[in-house]
Amino acid sequence: MSRGNFHIGLRGRSRAVLAGVSLLAMSAAVYAQDANRTERNSDASATTLEPIVVTGTGDNTSQTGTIGQPSAAYAGNQVATGARIGALGNRSVLETPFSVTAYTEKLIRDQQARTIADITLNDPSVRLDAPTYSERDSFFIRGFSVVNLDVLYDGLPYIANPRRGFVEGIERVEVLKGPTAFVNGGIGRVGGTINLVPKRAADEPLTRLTTSYLSNSQLWTHADIGRRFGPAGEWGMRGNVSYRFGKTGMDHNDIEVGVASLGIDYRGDDFRASLDLNHSTQNIDAPTSLFNAAILPLGVAIPRAPDGKINTASPFEYHDSKHNMAAARIEYDVLDNTTIYAAGGASRYREDFLTSSYTIRDPNGNATSDLAIQPQQIQGFSGEIGLRSEFDTGPVGHKFNISLQRSLNENYRGGFAPGALSLPGTYPTNTYNPSYLPDGSVNISALPRSSNLPLFADLLSTSLAISDTLSFFDDRLDVTVGGRFQEVRSRGFNTRPDRGPVGVRNYFYEESRFSPAVAANLRLTESLSVYANYVEALTEGAIAPATVSNANEVFPPFVHDQKEIGMKYDLGSFAVTAALFEIRQESAYTSSNVYSVDGLQVNRGVELSIFGEPMEGVRLLGGVTFMDAKLDRTARGAFDGKHVPGVPKTMISLYGEYDTPWVEDLTLTGRILYNGSTYYDQANTQKVEDWTRVDLGARYKTAGWNGKPVEIRANVENVFDQNYWASSARGFLAAGAPRTFKLSASFDF
Repeated sequence: MSRGNFHIGLRGRSRAVLAGVSLLAMSAAVYAQDANRTERNSDASATTLEPIVVTGTGDNTSQTGTIGQPSAAYAGNQVATGARIGALGNRSVLETPFSVTAYTEKLIRDQQARTIADITLNDPSVRLDAPTYSERDSFFIRGFSVVNLDVLYDGLPYIANPRRGFVEGIERVEVLKGPTAFVNGGIGRVGGTINLVPKRAADEPLTRLTTSYLSNSQLWTHADIGRRFGPAGEWGMRGNVSYRFGKTGMDHNDIEVGVASLGIDYRGDDFRASLDLNHSTQNIDAPTSLFNAAILPLGVAIPRAPDGKINTASPFEYHDSKHNMAAARIEYDVLDNTTIYAAGGASRYREDFLTSSYTIRDPNGNATSDLAIQPQQIQGFSGEIGLRSEFDTGPVGHKFNISLQRSLNENYRGGFAPGALSLPGTYPTNTYNPSYLPDGSVNISALPRSSNLPLFADLLSTSLAISDTLSFFDDRLDVTVGGRFQEVRSRGFNTRPDRGPVGVRNYFYEESRFSPAVAANLRLTESLSVYANYVEALTEGAIAPATVSNANEVFPPFVHDQKEIGMKYDLGSFAVTAALFEIRQESAYTSSNVYSVDGLQVNRGVELSIFGEPMEGVRLLGGVTFMDAKLDRTARGAFDGKHVPGVPKTMISLYGEYDTPWVEDLTLTGRILYNGSTYYDQANTQKVEDWTRVDLGARYKTAGWNGKPVEIRANVENVFDQNYWASSARGFLAAGAPRTFKLSASFDF
């Protein structure tokens, strides 16, 4: 690496060794401090507290709060028993009328996940549509695009890393499927929402050092330290520091990542508070990119997927980024059953890059490449205040919430006219036998950077949410009714000097809408419940272009709605769930010289899932999703009834663990991922083949010299080195990663 610096003070291979020594010394010092304490098991799964429940006795818990230890893990420790359902607060996964999964920190460690994308692959309704060795994570949930910009941090939008979410400081990765305008606010997220829950210090002290090796030559050191202080352990601190660098399994690709997070929390009798500080830096040499095959004539076959090791990027290309974030949350119990709360956060992300974009020209993989540079800065601000209360009116119970939320996302970009940076023009290449530009083709030191850029666009969302969950028949039937009134303002500004004065507003949109929601959950038995919901998502409405007869007409926000029914069956040590859903997404197009909101996409699907420990020593997680995604109303009916591009009919994600009886504390693991074939084009003439990926692994747990746990893990992703197009969404093709080896050892002190 030859660009930028890590603000956490780690840089280069020699400093990586120093970092490892420093982390070991820090761990040893903390261990010495605790040497006179009674030896206790500090495994995170053993110290997780029970879900927040009503007590009314001032023991640092609250039935209406959300701050505190996360809900307990379900049998098998791979998913949690509860999750945050936005404005509704913490709810039981098996008793809420929504499809939600909360993946635990233990699963993150056991699968040696690098980013949230590695964890969400355990859900068959979630797929990735960005290459593994690019700079970003991007998701497809229930057949709709959800970019990392839409990921929430502790329930707040626009403050998580907008490109890639690292998991070193994360306790839970919660996936709530379906539109979330009601529970989370904001726009977008038609298919679902991912929420990151930060780590908190548990009652038991924790000092854990993990060292890892990833192919081809990546080294990774991670320290995780947690302590509680005060007479009753009121104050908690949880710090995570990690550094990863080296070559990946792709040609020329070199990734350097530094992560630092600090979580501070206070839990008093009636008052609770938390503060989170995060920093991450990612530098990539020769980042891989997406392929655009739109140039291929209809009916021409999509080229076969290239070997995952092949990288079409020239070695001097790069992508450097830095992300800083602060978030805080407070709660006060004005009564045993009533909590007022407030939360806020801010973040700043900067990226500098010189990367290529590719267009495939024929089935033989011949393509053209163009270098591009667009440094930018993304800033996010988010805040909410609210009141949550539980009470009874006669035989009817109530869980009431009212909240006000405001969030702002700002994008700063430079405006550079084509050719002004003296970049090489379009040049030929091939997906199987790439051509590379020689070093020195670009004067990198002369390229513009992400500081002091003009405002390019911003998006402001202000909303008021109100809801009540009514409980009947001794809490066997819960009915949630409510909605969110939301005002959306979006602006765009000129940043190109060759197109007029910089800073002149060239786009303005402001509209509002109320999004209703209703959901119900009925417990037929103590183990079996059925549920149903109707919810919506909003995206920014369209403005008619200047070329049509209704030029400049402003349309209300697009409304995308979901109807879902399902069942959840809890057998104690494992659970099975099923969901049947339909999501309708509006769109606009021009027909007969009139621009109108008449387009419609309809995704219907069935999800079957399992999690837990169906028999002693055997754990399962995942399931299968069957999807029927169709274009329903298109311009002049040209594509009515056609399959939505990029959405497969069948997706399988199934992860399993087996504790061997012949070797104590040895666990074998495996995961199978299957993606059915998709269509690349709306006419359904270009097919992308289906693919299957197999991951295998093992871990062994023993005691170290100090009697504390030591765990050794080995995982192989894509065991058979399958070549495949991992995604064909949004008009792009993303090549799957090659076989990847991961080996780690973690030591508790």
